Amino acid sequence: MDLVNNFLNGLRAALSTDELEALNTACGATKEVIDTLRSEYPNCPESLICLLENIDGTYWRKYGENKIAICILGSDVEDGKYPYYLLSTQQMFESSKEEEDISYLLEYQDDEEAVDPKINPEGLLPGTYIHFSDCMNNGGSSRLFIDFNPSEEGICGQIIRFLHDPDQYEVIANSFDEYLQDLIDDGFVFLKSEEE
Repeated sequence: MDLVNNFLNGLRAALSTDELEALNTACGATKEVIDTLRSEYPNCPESLICLLENIDGTYWRKYGENKIAICILGSDVEDGKYPYYLLSTQQMFESSKEEEDISYLLEYQDDEEAVDPKINPEGLLPGTYIHFSDCMNNGGSSRLFIDFNPSEEGICGQIIRFLHDPDQYEVIANSFDEYLQDLIDDGFVFLKSEEE
């Protein structure tokens, strides 16, 4: 897929030498795992599948004798400069089984800063989303989701960014394709150090 190839080429050019060396030890998910992903999430975007076929996660992911922890994704946090890991397919399966409860924020329904109106007020229910990324702070501060059960204002497959303190759920792209293209268009700013 051209979009994923463009993303990976740009990513490799933007990574430091050490990060690139570590990333080169990674491999893609097996066909069996990809088939399971397609089966459990029939709406899973082809671009995510293609990315996972190349790199099956970078979040403390062990490949042979090597364990890697490399941020290869970003979001809108800190003007796009806050980096995120890609979860492995196994991590996605495990972390997407729980309900992502937004009810505690719904008391602020009039405050669009707390919960984007494109997000279903019932929250992210098991089987209706894929949690695919955690931020560099081990996911405690921010996580990214593909949402297959949006509100009437939303779009199936939209990308949701959770941010902690103050807690907020925001739609940052209409699709995973759009999300990857935004990272490319922003020049992989999340990989740039403060000194640059």
